[in-house]
Amino acid sequence: MLNLNFLNDIILYGVIVSVVSFFSVLILTPSLIKILTIKGEVVQDYHKAERPRIPRPAGPVLAAGIGIAEIILYIFTADLRIVAILLTSTIAFIIGYIDDKRVMPGWFKPMALVLAAIPLVVLGAHGNYLNLIFGTAYIPLLYIPLILIALPVVGNTINSIDVLNGAVSGFVVITSIPLLTSIVIFGDNGIFLAALPLFFVSLAFYKFHKNPSRIFPGDSGTLVLGAMYGSVAIAGNSEIVGVIALLPAVMNSFLFLSSVKRIVEHREVKSRPTILTEDYKLAASSEQSAPVTLLRLILTRGPLSEDSIVHQIFMLAAFSSILSFVSILIQYYFLEMY
Repeated sequence: MLNLNFLNDIILYGVIVSVVSFFSVLILTPSLIKILTIKGEVVQDYHKAERPRIPRPAGPVLAAGIGIAEIILYIFTADLRIVAILLTSTIAFIIGYIDDKRVMPGWFKPMALVLAAIPLVVLGAHGNYLNLIFGTAYIPLLYIPLILIALPVVGNTINSIDVLNGAVSGFVVITSIPLLTSIVIFGDNGIFLAALPLFFVSLAFYKFHKNPSRIFPGDSGTLVLGAMYGSVAIAGNSEIVGVIALLPAVMNSFLFLSSVKRIVEHREVKSRPTILTEDYKLAASSEQSAPVTLLRLILTRGPLSEDSIVHQIFMLAAFSSILSFVSILIQYYFLEMY
């Protein structure tokens, strides 16, 4: 198990995994953009007047950035929980990559992501206590089925917020800040170091994903980020904090599922929740059959530009992150008191 006795070691390892994950994505992404463009693996950006064809998916570089950093960290620490996080993220990437190459039915991603949760259970990257806002719950037997449910939910939740240029990458950057803070307090140094690539990979990718996007993450990109988020939240005893930070995305998934009333792939939905106006702004669809989503709710007051919508999504992410910081303070208070 990991035993970091000196602050200097923590700082050194933290700097290494942060730099490696950040610059791996920064350096590899331009090459992937060229390769995907040459191979014709591109999709149209329907929210632009010129309908540019954007390379997709960016999952391979995101998985590489996380994978290289986690392997280096494991060499330094020999902590099996890092292997569990790496395997979970890698399996999620493979599942997403399959979906990128071939449109799978709606049940495929949530069911397949159960497999991604197994390394967390087998390699013991979880505890027996669930940190609640007003205390803890000792649930050693219940914890395992919760992990098998929670990981697919988080993966698909973050996947669902990939709606516009820069939305999912910026969203993960914002919401990973309270998660990292919670892991420092309720987890340990090893999981904190393993969680750093989540922030730095997303931050580096945002440079290419922000409007106008030069590359789209695809399901392989969003699922690897979602699985990484869920796995470090579980390993770092920060599940509730993570859920609160992700509330806008959770609400988006809930609204979509409650309106379509079944698990379905977004690409299979015939009626779109938004329409494109003549001046290339987005407006809420007036069709009753169109699914209800967070994006559609944001547009209820009238059409908005893509940048304005993404800004509102980031504001919601910032607000939910503030709420998660409040929950951290409350949890810390009750742990100290009792």
